[in-house]
Order: sequence, then C-alpha cells, then structure tokens
Amino acid sequence: MARLATVSVLGLIFVLATRCAASDGWATPPLPRIVVSSDHKSFVPEGSNQRFVPWGFNYLGEFGKLAEDDWQTPAGWERIEKDFREMRKLGTNVVRWHLQFETFMKSPDEVKAEELGRLKKLLRVARDNQLYLDLTGLNCFRKDRIPAWYDVLSEQDRWKTQARFWDAVSATCAGDSTVFCYNLMNEPVVAAAKKGEHPWVTGELGGFCFVQRICDSSERRDAKEIAEAWVRTLTTPIRKNDPHALITVGDIPWSMVFPGAKPVFYCPQVARYLDFTAVHFYPATGKLDAELKALAAYQVGKPLVIEEIYPLNCSLDDLNKFIDAVSPQTAGWIAHYFGHTPAEHRQGAAPATAPAADFLEYWQKKGAVISSGPHQ
Repeated sequence: MARLATVSVLGLIFVLATRCAASDGWATPPLPRIVVSSDHKSFVPEGSNQRFVPWGFNYLGEFGKLAEDDWQTPAGWERIEKDFREMRKLGTNVVRWHLQFETFMKSPDEVKAEELGRLKKLLRVARDNQLYLDLTGLNCFRKDRIPAWYDVLSEQDRWKTQARFWDAVSATCAGDSTVFCYNLMNEPVVAAAKKGEHPWVTGELGGFCFVQRICDSSERRDAKEIAEAWVRTLTTPIRKNDPHALITVGDIPWSMVFPGAKPVFYCPQVARYLDFTAVHFYPATGKLDAELKALAAYQVGKPLVIEEIYPLNCSLDDLNKFIDAVSPQTAGWIAHYFGHTPAEHRQGAAPATAPAADFLEYWQKKGAVISSGPHQ
C-alpha cells in the first residue's frame, strides 16, 4: 500500500508538472491574459472582474546602454534576470521592453531567427517573475546602428518591412499571455524631415533617438489618413497571428506644446484599430491645470495608460499631486528603471544617485496604494 501511495503521489506530481509545461515546454504556469474591461475604462484578467492596474517600468538595460546589445552573452542575461527580479521586488507587474529594429531585421524581408529565440527566452524570464511585457517595437534608438538599407527605402517599402518585423514578433509571441500589449512604435510623428535632419529619426536625448517619422512627405495628405494607413498596415499581421493581444501606440502629448491640439493617433478613424490609449507625460512644476487639459484629449472611450512618467521637471511631491489628480481617469502607469536598485543608486550608480533611489522607493509605495484603490 505504501508503495502504491508513493507511486500515486509521484504520478500526480508528474501530471501537474506536465500540464503546467504543456504550452511551451517549461513549468512556470502562464499568467492570466489581460483584457479591456467591459466598461472600456480599465483592464481585468480574462474571465474576472478584478481590476488589473498596469504599474511598471520602462527598461532599456543598464543606464546608457541597451539590454539587447549583449543579451547573446551569459553576462547579459544575468543582468536581465537580476533586473527583472529587482523590478518585481519594487511592486511592478509590467515591464516595457523596447525592441530594436536592427536587432531583429537582417534585410527588408529577412528576420534573424536567433534573435526571435532570445525574445522567447525573454518571455520566460518575465513569466518567471510574474511580470507582463509591453513590447514596443521598431526602435532605432542609435542612429549609427540603423541599417543603411532601411533608411533608403521608400515610405511604402519602409512600412512593408515594419509590418514584416511585427509579423515575426507577433508570430513568436502568439498566444503567450505574458504579453500585456504590442506598442507599434515609440512616439511616431506624422511630419517630414527638415533640411539637414535625419530622414526618419529625431528626438535625441542622451545619445538615443526616441522619436521616428512614419512618412517622408506629408504634403497634400491628411495627417489622420497617413496615421490610419500606417496603423492599419502594422496591426494587420499582429491581429492575424495573435488576435487576442492588446495593441497601442505610445504618443507625445502635443497638446502640451500646442494648446488645443488633438492627438492624431487617437482620433476616431485611427483609434478604432487600437485597444487602449498610451501617452507619455513628464509633469512640470506649476503646470498641473494645463496637464489636466492635455490629458483630457486622450479620453476617447478606451483605457488610458501613462506609459512614460518620471519627475524630470518636478519634485516627487509635484509628481504625486499629478498622479492623484489624474488617477480617476487613468488605468495604468509605467515609469523608468535604470538597471540599478535604490541601494545601488545611493552608492553612486547613475543617474541622479539619491534622487533616483528616492523615486524608486516612492514608486514602490505608491503602486501599493494605487493598485488597492477602488475599481473605477
């Protein structure tokens, strides 16, 4: 009897382990898929009415570097795994990862299979740490690493290879609930380059170009029509491969620069292809009223996520006032993690040493408060 009991227990363990590993060959149970709530104001785990608040970090790797630069090495993966553990300890549930175009594309039509394998590994690391991924694609942060063939493509051919990128990425990730969303591009703009400017990328900060143009000429074309055609081109392969995944675009709040301006990517004819609104806000001291008006333009009947936020232009106290003021209308928040813990920042790790540590400690505490708040 004892032997039979032992065999039964071992058999049960084997069955449970097999079920957990059935989907992808390893034992970490899948995360619940996150979907838009029935009232279109927030997010919930699929099949639940329990509110899910995306609360996370933009993550590039160690400050001043890109994680994809050395993720082909054991040391590179050790850093990624360590940083994911540390971000989870800080109370986050989403990591925004910026997929670099040149990492994955060998030619306009050919994708690097080995890099897609590393993307699969990244999904496992995230799941192991109970973290969802906001996969933001098509990044060309370093001008000197942009393939020469990419910059000389015509606008339409450029869109085709961008769609090929998303076809490969979404096929690789299809059905994996670790993906919180696909973000088509970080801060795209509908405007042609001026004389002397790079034809496609701009917005350089700290050696990285964070903004891209999606057209080479906007003359005689409506900006909304351009944005719609581009978004439709890129969402089509994603919907084909991963039809239940959420899709968004990270937008610059131009209404802060041009009062009264309306977001092109979240006008009705473009927003219908997207599942939620993502906007990047860096609050400034003394501008709360203007910021509230600017944010109101992004209330378009979809959940609103502030996908980038950090006290670059204000104190922690001012940041807290901004968050409290807009929380009733905001479904999620993603700040920045620079590859160092609060303790490491206090020991001198860049950037901003003590202020960065103070922010991370604030973010951890604020996340607990926001996540436990009432369902909007």
